[in-house]
Amino acid sequence: MVASLDGIIAKKDNSVSWFETTDNYDKGVSGEDPEAFLKTIDCYIMGARTYEHALELSKTYGWAYGETPTIVVTNKKFPNNKSNIEFYAGDLNQLVTDQLKPKYQHVWLAGGASLAKDFIRLKLADEIRISILPIILGEGTVFLDQIGEEQKLHLKDVTAYKNGMVELCYEIIKDLGNSSK
Repeated sequence: MVASLDGIIAKKDNSVSWFETTDNYDKGVSGEDPEAFLKTIDCYIMGARTYEHALELSKTYGWAYGETPTIVVTNKKFPNNKSNIEFYAGDLNQLVTDQLKPKYQHVWLAGGASLAKDFIRLKLADEIRISILPIILGEGTVFLDQIGEEQKLHLKDVTAYKNGMVELCYEIIKDLGNSSK
């Protein structure tokens, strides 16, 4: 997920101009090769609003998810002209057990906030990777507000980039009640 410092992942008008930063952090590293990273993802999951937004952006920038299988979790009916996109309405545990685990190793939940919270609440997510951009937006869609319960995390990695973005990668600790962790 990409967020502002105040945890906003989408402006009210859904504009993405705030993704561009002119900040410069001398100690930062250059960005990782996005093509190499994207090749590690073998399936995307997204909600209806993220899908609608991706469709709108694709008119200008092209479909960002390429030919990678994409599952849109929604009750809405959408036209579909791509063979790699399917729609799912139902139990998320069943989606993970029946469709994702048997076929994919690296599933990326592309958005949105409520779907991400559902995956975290249901203990279906393994990690949270969030890129914080050097901006405070002040209003919009908050990523992890009102998640409803405490969730322990383990910092797996942190990277500061030359453009001022900081990427945090947390493993979600799945406390089974009897573990020593």
